[in-house]
Amino acid sequence: MRFMLLTPGTGHFYCGSCLRDNTLGNALREIGHEVDMVPLYLPHVLEGSTSAGPVQMGGINMYLQQKSRLAGKLPRFVTRLLDRPGLLRWVSRRRSLTDAKLLGAMTLSMLSGESGHQRVELDKLVAWANSVSPGPDVIVLSNMLLSGIARGLGDALQVPVISTMQGESPFLDALPTPFSEQAWAELRRRVVDIDAFVAVSSWYGDLMQKQLAVPSEKMHVIYNGLDPADFTATPPLLAQRQPATIGYLARLCSDKGVDLLVDAFIRLKARDTVPGLRLCLAGVQLAEDIALMNELRARLQEQGVADDVEVHANVSREEKLTLLHKFSVLSVPATYAESFGLYLLEAMGAGVPVVQPDHAAFPEILEATGGGDLCAPNDASALAESLERLLLDGERAQRLADVGRQAVLVRFPAERMAREFADVGIMLTRSQRS
Repeated sequence: MRFMLLTPGTGHFYCGSCLRDNTLGNALREIGHEVDMVPLYLPHVLEGSTSAGPVQMGGINMYLQQKSRLAGKLPRFVTRLLDRPGLLRWVSRRRSLTDAKLLGAMTLSMLSGESGHQRVELDKLVAWANSVSPGPDVIVLSNMLLSGIARGLGDALQVPVISTMQGESPFLDALPTPFSEQAWAELRRRVVDIDAFVAVSSWYGDLMQKQLAVPSEKMHVIYNGLDPADFTATPPLLAQRQPATIGYLARLCSDKGVDLLVDAFIRLKARDTVPGLRLCLAGVQLAEDIALMNELRARLQEQGVADDVEVHANVSREEKLTLLHKFSVLSVPATYAESFGLYLLEAMGAGVPVVQPDHAAFPEILEATGGGDLCAPNDASALAESLERLLLDGERAQRLADVGRQAVLVRFPAERMAREFADVGIMLTRSQRS
């Protein structure tokens, strides 16, 4: 079977959805399927071996067409120049392309598909997809924010369309009024254009199904998976990871709770119950995150604990895996409705127990893995207490680490994710043929 997987690129940084899509593409190939990875808006930043073709619906052209109808009449050689990967990467580093507060009108237009301002780009995408030979058996959209292109692609190629559900809700809820309500309404209208939905957790699937009135027969839940090759080596025991280190591995922003974790760390250092305790903050840092990180550095300096904190911005895959083996515990106390949390699997695969807030998909993931503890959400004091209990009980922490690692290797390999995803595609193609 041949899958065409369309996923937004970021231009210059890793994101959880990108990593999941890349892992899915690689795993589908490894079990015998063919995959065309198609970057939208910006070039992909990938881990692993999956190759990606030229950028479709380039971000600069999309932006210009949002601002002026005349942009849709630019000569083809000009629009090709604006789609050059190098230029798109340069632009992505110099302005915020992810802040929902700035993207209300454009998001609504893109969800509107054939009636939106970017109709020219949609037509170009459909024409390109029609020219691909051999064509796909199934089209896969990385998330529901791409549903505006589903009708055009599905009608033109006459193949089923699958959409993953991952991360749409917090983005849409953050859009300013009235765009948030209008975007949700448009998304509900687009449900009929998609043949199957794959949520990355049951909690998030239930949330989106209720929000969008998705028929139950169209809903599927497939947990994310990891490439086990990164985690086959036996990790060091927690007792060997000295000094004790609280780890964080996600975007360095308030939504992911980095400031909440810093507050919890300051409380723990004041208690001084864990000698030599350190904090390691690692992950993507965008231009809009710098002000917050500077504030946190100043706060740590004022409290006299700055020397016990290290920050690793925009880490590579190799750096990430090395840091994980230094962590005694990981916590990413996200304050929003996280649909999964791939960093939890990465931590547990490396033999690191986790402490997460008791909301969103986190209880489900920890129940499925047994690899950590939950605490009250949005509460630095409760987070500090949960981290302290685990850091002071080495035997229990190691048990959680062992259970979590075994669960990740057995229940969350990328191959399992790919096979379940392929089963949905096979079911749809058989149903279409009958």
